[in-house]
Amino acid sequence: MEQWRKEYLDLILVPCGLLLMFGYHLALVYRYLKCPEKTIIGYENHNKRAWVRKMFQIEIKDRGPAISVLSSNMSAATALASISLILSSLIGAWIGSSTVNLFTSRYIYGNRSPSMVYTKYISLLSCFLVAFGCFVQTARYFVHANFLISMPNNDIPIECVEREVIRGSNFWLMGLRSIYFATNLLLWIFGPIPMFACSVAMVGVLLVLDVNTTPLHHYKQ
Repeated sequence: MEQWRKEYLDLILVPCGLLLMFGYHLALVYRYLKCPEKTIIGYENHNKRAWVRKMFQIEIKDRGPAISVLSSNMSAATALASISLILSSLIGAWIGSSTVNLFTSRYIYGNRSPSMVYTKYISLLSCFLVAFGCFVQTARYFVHANFLISMPNNDIPIECVEREVIRGSNFWLMGLRSIYFATNLLLWIFGPIPMFACSVAMVGVLLVLDVNTTPLHHYKQ
């Protein structure tokens, strides 16, 4: 009976933890679509749209600070993309080596079979690869927005620049959420119980961080 519980504990707690994370983010997306002003995502996107509109009201020669803001965001996205790629490479090298059996110790309560260990590493690798792709797309959209902002005699509609900035911000958010999932899967290496506990704690923290209680500021046109 003890052996049965150890083997099937991963099949119970890990899906529950992942469903908890996925369910929370689906509820967050629904709340953002219905009441964006009540989420921190909608609050930030509202301010970014106002930033783009205000930036278009000044002359091209005075848009240096705006270009610096986008450049700093591109640098942050590039740094996180590099970190995600490096971690993916390390995990891939670890999977291909014999040291992958390091976490089959008897101190880990759960399924310690080699196939389960490989599943843990493959899942963790997938999250970091998704994060890498999202951060690359973030840099791509911010680079395009930088070109549009610095274009002389610019007659491009403001909505085009807004779309690029918002899409870049959304990919940035997706990259960070992928790292959150990777954190849960990282603890899964030490057993399903730490992974499930991390999922519950992370959802509790995100419930506080993703709620906006500040009224949206109505910027002057």
